[in-house]
Amino acid sequence: MKDKVTIHTLKRLKQAAQKICMVTAYDATFARILDEAGADVMLVGDSVGMVVQGHESTLPVTMDQMIYHCMAVTRGAKRAHVVGDMPFMSYQTSVEAAVRNAGRLVAEGGVGSVKLEGGAEFADTVAAIVRASIPVMGHLGLTPQSVHKMGGYVVQGKDEQAARKILQDALALERAGCYALVLEGVPTELARQITQRLSIPTIGIGAGVDCDGQVLVCYDLLGMNPHFKPKFVKRFADLHGTITGAASAFFNEVRAGTFPDEDHSFHSKTLRLVASNAPAPGSNESSEPAEGAEKVGPIYGVPV
Repeated sequence: MKDKVTIHTLKRLKQAAQKICMVTAYDATFARILDEAGADVMLVGDSVGMVVQGHESTLPVTMDQMIYHCMAVTRGAKRAHVVGDMPFMSYQTSVEAAVRNAGRLVAEGGVGSVKLEGGAEFADTVAAIVRASIPVMGHLGLTPQSVHKMGGYVVQGKDEQAARKILQDALALERAGCYALVLEGVPTELARQITQRLSIPTIGIGAGVDCDGQVLVCYDLLGMNPHFKPKFVKRFADLHGTITGAASAFFNEVRAGTFPDEDHSFHSKTLRLVASNAPAPGSNESSEPAEGAEKVGPIYGVPV
């Protein structure tokens, strides 16, 4: 296994002009697979509310739910740096609440850093979390927790004034101590300028190729929802088709009585279900298999 990725690794990658690969994960199995595939960063995103829980936004996700998913992902990820999202209202109410909840994600969830949305208005919050020795990743542009304020999931920073505001927010977050910055749903030209101005890495999603890295929701890049077709998503697989086909084949074999077959069934050479031969309650007859019989261990089909 390659060396564990840290926030310092990511800064070195930017300096060396090597692209950073970031992907979301929500459970140990996906984390293990994505880690083995070479992910540099895994984001336990509050997008779990939409892609796992079935909500229409990220807003219903709670701190306890985020901690649960962070715990699962950190068990599966060995090399990748794991970032935990600060969910809605976990940091907006006060700096003290933000530090406390960020600490929970690290201490209970096991993540290496936290991510929060917002610009200069949260610079003091970022600085306080960083003073508590918790690294912070920022998030600007299309910020899903502000969906109602933005009027929907729409590209941000398209005019000069809005673009200048996002650039100033990016600089403020860097000064406050952020180690990296997600740029979501902004014009390529703006993302390029921000990436060139900052010394910290930028991770793009719908922000063009000039960012220092890219992130996608794992379910999106794997093609698990054919009805979700935003412009910024490229499907690198068709798991919806693969899973549907596999499940249909299973259902068909069950209904036809062809599964399980002999290759997927167990037998006993000594089992005799004859009532008269069964040991009477309280008798001293041994329940051990007859001599020469195979003893099966705790894992199906593995002899001891």
